[in-house]
Amino acid sequence: MRYILLLLFSVLLFSACQGVVEEETPPEKLKRYDLKGKVLSVNKEKKEASIAHEEIPGYMEPMTMDFPIKDDDVLNELSPGAEVTGILVVDNLKGKYWLDVRGIVAKPRDDQKPLPVKENVATIGKKMVDFTLTNQDNESVSPKDFKGKVWAITFIYADCPLPNFCILMSKNFSDAANIIAEDEELKDKFRLLSISFDPKRDTPEKLKKYILGYLGKDSKAANTDIWQVAVSEDKNVRKIADYIGLDYKISESDKTQFDHSLRTVVIDAEGKIQKIILGNDWKAKDLINEMKKALNNK
Repeated sequence: MRYILLLLFSVLLFSACQGVVEEETPPEKLKRYDLKGKVLSVNKEKKEASIAHEEIPGYMEPMTMDFPIKDDDVLNELSPGAEVTGILVVDNLKGKYWLDVRGIVAKPRDDQKPLPVKENVATIGKKMVDFTLTNQDNESVSPKDFKGKVWAITFIYADCPLPNFCILMSKNFSDAANIIAEDEELKDKFRLLSISFDPKRDTPEKLKKYILGYLGKDSKAANTDIWQVAVSEDKNVRKIADYIGLDYKISESDKTQFDHSLRTVVIDAEGKIQKIILGNDWKAKDLINEMKKALNNK
């Protein structure tokens, strides 16, 4: 008996030392509220911003408080005086909350001259930069192939090991592709394009297996051009990435991997950029809603 108790104690002690993996709260259990306010300060070390926000109907009176910001790209773009809109996400089960920033309008100081518009960097309403890539079927793909359709692009590489980066982007795109394929109205109007920035390893053959792995064998989108994955030599891919403000480079700690940011862009039927989505805090239905807005933007 003493041996059994000692063994049980050892197991419990080992488990305590290893720590308990905290399960994520199901998305349907989270509360979401529209928020609009003005940034007073940004603390990148703590990954939070102090924001004086307007009334949040049904939840909170106007006040100033610190909001956790999960996306580093968003933190880098925030500055005191900027006006922000976003979604306040509240996890009542764990007593947590954070701000999903959707829009940033930074006002220049009185003594600050406006910066000139960079002609080679994407802004809302500008034409998407031209390019030619090779897709998973070893066929050429370029913006002219999407003429008359609303389309979205994101960036990935097939060997990315991070669940919240390329894996999540491709899951969201495959989910969106399956939704589009099932919709009689949308399947002829919407298209998706993932661009690989790993031309040395991401051959068309590899990307073919990659896309089918995400879509599933019974997917109606599997044998269509609703979702394509394409690649080209680095200078061509980097031209597109630079245009929409996406950064990527070979990881210093592991030369087989890439360090990269996340950007997803929605383009209307005339080839004009309608939405630039930062980070990874979005789902397939969010992307489709943005594409529907672009479709109706006439």
